[in-house]
Amino acid sequence: MNAQEPAPTRQGLSTPEELLTVPQVMARLQLGRSAVYDLLRTRQLASITLDRARRIPARSLTDFIRTRLEQEAA
Repeated sequence: MNAQEPAPTRQGLSTPEELLTVPQVMARLQLGRSAVYDLLRTRQLASITLDRARRIPARSLTDFIRTRLEQEAA
């Protein structure tokens, strides 16, 4: 790898993935805190924990929405 190439990340992207907080996900989905935590608890929405902070990768939210749209269309 030369100096001009960006360092690859885990998913092969040149930029780190955006991590969202629970309140940010609440706002984007227009759901309450309990509903978002239910989605996390049932693993319908993937997340990571950093110390005591829960973070949701933006890609996980996009995948969740896409899956729900496909289910609704079926």
